[in-house]
Amino acid sequence: MKFTKMQGLGNDYVYVNCLKEKIADPPELARKISDRHFGVGSDGLIMINPSDKADFEMEMYNADGSRAEMCGNGIRCVAKYVYDYGLTDKTYISVETLAGIKYLDLTVENGKVSLVKVDMGQPILEPEKIPVAVKGSRVVDEPLLVDGKEYRMTCVSMGNPHAVIFVDEDVKNLPLEKIGPSFENHTCFPKRVNTEFVRVIDRHTAEMRVWERGSGETLACGTGTCAVAVACVLNGLTEDAITVHLLGGDLYIEWDREKNTVYMTGPAEAVFDGEWPE
Repeated sequence: MKFTKMQGLGNDYVYVNCLKEKIADPPELARKISDRHFGVGSDGLIMINPSDKADFEMEMYNADGSRAEMCGNGIRCVAKYVYDYGLTDKTYISVETLAGIKYLDLTVENGKVSLVKVDMGQPILEPEKIPVAVKGSRVVDEPLLVDGKEYRMTCVSMGNPHAVIFVDEDVKNLPLEKIGPSFENHTCFPKRVNTEFVRVIDRHTAEMRVWERGSGETLACGTGTCAVAVACVLNGLTEDAITVHLLGGDLYIEWDREKNTVYMTGPAEAVFDGEWPE
């Protein structure tokens, strides 16, 4: 089976062109191929499939084999793959995901995609749709007790659930390996949750680290960064458009509140091509 390893700000996945390849057991392959000691090493597996609703379909699995609805960094790499590898010559494409159809605007330099702007759609704020077990119409600055400590969370779904936690200290010093699993598996989140720990720098800038459901800490999370931008606005902390510093680099996020649409702009890169023994 031929594959390509790609990354968006260090959030890396193994990509398979399933217009040509067939995968019998995607969850099992995701677990094996994602292993950083015995496999290729990645945050998960992304299959590029044909679609009768859009130009392509993105079928995504986390490193633990669980199915994921959507990944912002992952979908930018899908756009780069389908253009750079000749599956399309269009610079504006649609991609079907479990979180709906997403629309991507490709910037091409010297015949290769260098930057991708993604229409990430509307942020979902209703607790039952995120889902999060909190009453009310929105979850903004709500208390959450984790391992005996109270945090304040703002919850947003960008097709997958996010809990945004604002902190005063430098996020680089947070013991994410210790607290991340406690957030992910908290009883407040029926489908587990991705957790972003955020320090707001100014009205146009924030920094974050992320613990992703099913993958652990990653260098970047596109949907998480979008959720952070929305949470910043809901808490009155930033303007509608911000740059977010992640461990793997920067993403530019804009929440167009008139259209109620979130746009994410960032890079995508191919790492290498390979073959996986079946």
